[in-house]
Amino acid sequence: MQERGVTSLERELELAEANYHLLKENNVRAISVMGALGSGKTSLIEKMITRLKPCGTGIGTICADCAGDDDHQRFLACGVQSVSVNTEDNCCLDALSVKHALQSLSLETMDLLFIENVGNLICPADFPVGAELELIVISVSEGESVVRKHPKIFSQTDLVVVNKIDLADAVNVSPQVIVGDYAQLNPHGKVVLADVFHNRGINALLQALEIECTTGQW
Repeated sequence: MQERGVTSLERELELAEANYHLLKENNVRAISVMGALGSGKTSLIEKMITRLKPCGTGIGTICADCAGDDDHQRFLACGVQSVSVNTEDNCCLDALSVKHALQSLSLETMDLLFIENVGNLICPADFPVGAELELIVISVSEGESVVRKHPKIFSQTDLVVVNKIDLADAVNVSPQVIVGDYAQLNPHGKVVLADVFHNRGINALLQALEIECTTGQW
């Protein structure tokens, strides 16, 4: 009997699992941060870095964009390790790209790794990267139906940040509708309402992630 070949999906899962175990072996907690362009992913990561660095937390980032390194440079300016990944024609990060990025980071000095994906809510759902936890950032400007329009990715994520709630009235969106849709689709997930620009919701997010900012320890 001919041995069945390994499918692309199986290979992706194997690579993601290898990344997961490598991070665990080095006691690095990896958080995959996903969301559409303009949702506030980079700003949110910056705010968390600013809160956590004084605690002595070792932080790194893997920053993906189709082209350029603008967000990567923002993370470097925060004083953390960062690797820029240009996906070019690919619509999101994959486990192999993350594997290569990890080789450029000093994992032994790191406690926390943010893996910021390319800005969309479709492709990343099919490409696990080996993170311990998956977080989605959405802006109220994406509309009340954003969860209903992207059920696959929201059904498998651990936490959602509904950002820019200060603009909710201006765009005629109720954040509670988004919260309700997510709760119905994924009753085990957590939701944090945030206005990242004005530093609202950052502490609640760190609590939801179970990150303590007292000694730098988890």
